[in-house]
Amino acid sequence: MMRGGCLRAGHGVAMPPPAAMNGGMAGLSSSGRNKAMIGGAVAAALLVATPGIQRWEGKRNATYLDVVGVPTACYGHTGPDTGPVGKRWTDVQCDALLREDIAEHMEGALGCVPALRDRVNQLAAATMLTFNIGVAAFCRSTVARRFNAGDWAGGCAAFSMWVKAGGITLRGLVNRRAHEREICMRGLG
Repeated sequence: MMRGGCLRAGHGVAMPPPAAMNGGMAGLSSSGRNKAMIGGAVAAALLVATPGIQRWEGKRNATYLDVVGVPTACYGHTGPDTGPVGKRWTDVQCDALLREDIAEHMEGALGCVPALRDRVNQLAAATMLTFNIGVAAFCRSTVARRFNAGDWAGGCAAFSMWVKAGGITLRGLVNRRAHEREICMRGLG
């Protein structure tokens, strides 16, 4: 769960141009339309993933130790900038960290499974999982292997393998994975 990175302009997950968000693609070349549609899929996945991450991570405006003893702040933010337990964070700081962390984890999931780029629900679910387990764990996971093999339903089913923290099955993770799996299965028929 490395979330200390910061995305700079020109890097990471890009939001589509405003015209693409409003369905206005007139005047775009076919290449521009394709880029806008891909950008639109990424933006749509962000809209699905963000409230799920907020729900399952919860928000604390002070750094605390999570269930396995990792210093954590805001919406599940970890990393060297988290500071000592008790460090206070404003709502604005927490919202900024959340945006950066979601973009970082979506970019990581896309790096491991490029085909997610045009699959809104699977990308949203993968982003939610990656946010929780980290990019490296996602890239090594059965979920990513199955997605890369084109087994979308099998990849979604593999979310249920990620229900332990510190070697203990946690009911909250069981429930979270069920929610992510439900999102992942949308549109798969």
